[in-house]
Amino acid sequence: MKITELDQGIRIALSNEEAAMFERIDTAEPLSSFSERDRVVISGLVRKSCLSKVVHNSTVMVVKNES
Repeated sequence: MKITELDQGIRIALSNEEAAMFERIDTAEPLSSFSERDRVVISGLVRKSCLSKVVHNSTVMVVKNES
């Protein structure tokens, strides 16, 4: 269970770079289409439970978590 599931009022602190990346991802996108730096930022967003990595047809995709 995620802490944000307990209280919807909790806000996750994001850097400017993370916020820009989060806004940029609207639909499921392959992780391989991002640069190395973008992948580092995406990993941070995955740890913060803002994004999820899912496997679709042996391709790792990045999607926004439903909030």
